[in-house]
Amino acid sequence: MKKNMVKFTFTLIIEIGLTIILARLFSVRFIELMFFTGIAFSTITIWFSSSGGAMTRHIDSQTSAMTGIMMKREEFILRLNYVVLASVTFLVIGLIFFVLLITNMIPQA
Repeated sequence: MKKNMVKFTFTLIIEIGLTIILARLFSVRFIELMFFTGIAFSTITIWFSSSGGAMTRHIDSQTSAMTGIMMKREEFILRLNYVVLASVTFLVIGLIFFVLLITNMIPQA
């Protein structure tokens, strides 16, 4: 369990760090970018953590066309792990801040 919490925390630290770097690069506030980087991080972690799906079917089709051997099709399986959960947590927190920014609950700088 401790190892999983380390993965969760380490993922959040990396995502926060990358968002801070992007915020400074584009001269915007951290919370303005948090939702959008959360979408990107969640998409990337789900893409690489899951199995099956469109990309796997495409690669299997190409391999079958080249070799003539039919391969068993693999269905999309979402594999939840602590990295995916950390990315989704970052996304949800970013969504909350984004809604607060849009509704002017957080003052514009």
